[in-house]
Amino acid sequence: MEIRSGGPDDVPVIMAMLDGAVAWLASNGRTGQWGADPWSLDPRRVERIAGIARDDEILVAEADGRPAGVMAVAPRPPSYVGAADEPELYITLLVTGREFAGRGVGAALIGEARRLARARGAGLLRVDCYGGGDGRLVGYYRGQGFETVAEFKVGDWPGQVLAQRIDPAR
Repeated sequence: MEIRSGGPDDVPVIMAMLDGAVAWLASNGRTGQWGADPWSLDPRRVERIAGIARDDEILVAEADGRPAGVMAVAPRPPSYVGAADEPELYITLLVTGREFAGRGVGAALIGEARRLARARGAGLLRVDCYGGGDGRLVGYYRGQGFETVAEFKVGDWPGQVLAQRIDPAR
């Protein structure tokens, strides 16, 4: 697996991965996170992803020569999360293509986020995610070394902010 820099040209890839994730979640009765309709059909969601691709740093994991996952990182959190009182790197997007699920794509991208945080002198890596339903997504991040540090709501959507310390010496 290789990780390359990405950007606005990757929006169609990101949207396809998000649409695949929504379809998979809905087929498993888990519509609480993102609903049941493709993200690509919602202009607000398309604009949100285009904004992330324009304003944040995009990293694309490729396996077998194809995009397998995408992560976006920024030195600050999204508007619905309070800023940390120290330098941080914030994962603003992480999605894996369904055909690459279970192959360590997300873990590789999170590992790259750790490396970037360390290189930039950020002692904190944070991410937020859906905090409702069966808790599997929160469990995934905990399995990647994150701990829940806050809960929040955007409308009725429950979220959690998770964080991990980055050792600058590693």
